[in-house]
Amino acid sequence: MKCITLFIVLVISTTLHAQRERAEAYINKYKDLAIAEMQRTGIPASITLAQGILESQFGESDLAVNANNHFGIKCKTEWTGEKTYHDDDLKKECFRVYTSAEESYKDHSNFLMTREWYAFLFKLEPTDDSGWAYGLKKAGYATEKDYPQRLLKLINDYQLQQYSLVALGKPITEITTSNKRKATNSKMQRIINQTDAGLNPSEPVVEVAPVLIKKSIEATEPEENNEPELSVKKEEPAVLNSKKNINYPSTVFTINHSRVIYAEAGVSLLSIANNYDIALGKLIEFNELSETDILTNDQLIFLEKKLKKGATDFHISNADETLAIISQKEGVRLESLLEYNKIKKDAVLRDGDKIYLRAPTAIANSNTSVKQPK
Repeated sequence: MKCITLFIVLVISTTLHAQRERAEAYINKYKDLAIAEMQRTGIPASITLAQGILESQFGESDLAVNANNHFGIKCKTEWTGEKTYHDDDLKKECFRVYTSAEESYKDHSNFLMTREWYAFLFKLEPTDDSGWAYGLKKAGYATEKDYPQRLLKLINDYQLQQYSLVALGKPITEITTSNKRKATNSKMQRIINQTDAGLNPSEPVVEVAPVLIKKSIEATEPEENNEPELSVKKEEPAVLNSKKNINYPSTVFTINHSRVIYAEAGVSLLSIANNYDIALGKLIEFNELSETDILTNDQLIFLEKKLKKGATDFHISNADETLAIISQKEGVRLESLLEYNKIKKDAVLRDGDKIYLRAPTAIANSNTSVKQPK
């Protein structure tokens, strides 16, 4: 009887060990994608990784292997890409096929961002794993009753929240495997590790995993602010003209009656959203951005929606400006500038062009005309 019990324990232990190895291999392979997507969209990296592990069965499911579909996203009516058919809730359901895992991760983020029934999730704290897990279930992402509990178990078992903290630029303390084992046996050591990692010791203990994101750690070493160096978008519509920098206040101020801050390069929009208690999606909307990431230049970031008309009639442009830059400098919505001036968003401006900040018909001096940009 003892031999049978020992055999069963051995089998279970071997199975659990193999499962952990599969999970850790998946995490190491895709953690950078999850972090980058959190920087871009605000979806917690911990949630993304947990969903990826669960939905793709550690990246080994038929959908993940043959279609690069790591999140079980079905075709829906708007999908125009390649398709595959797989038994799920119903027989032969249509699923999306991606060219790479990276495309799958990005589409997962976009899928959540563009559907109104997930909008409430983006108002949660980016470290609120429980809120996101139960919210996904409430919004209908999955039909399994225990879906939230399964996500949270993965997050706790594999310490996935550390990747959300890295995405937020918060400090993480690296510990070795041996240190982790010692920490497990010492309540005091666990509290010290939590404090060092910037976590609240009064909260349930969450140990820091022994293997951290190598790319992020290497990037933070030369930086004074310990912000992880992640890939950034080259296009940033609100970059200010370097030739005419203005000494903006270091605190919140107003431009054209709208609250705004002057943010330095290297700061993430997500951190700004958190600091001023604004949903990331709203911050993107206020500044009329198509993408979000680490800011590549010092620039103005509005904390509320800009007005439709300017404080003055027009703005005299220079060759280094774009309509997006003028929109931020003058605190006028970009869509309004396009309407008033009858030009395209990417129009090239010349020195001396008059850009209407109000509707021409509403301007008293109707004889003043706009030099149309090329």
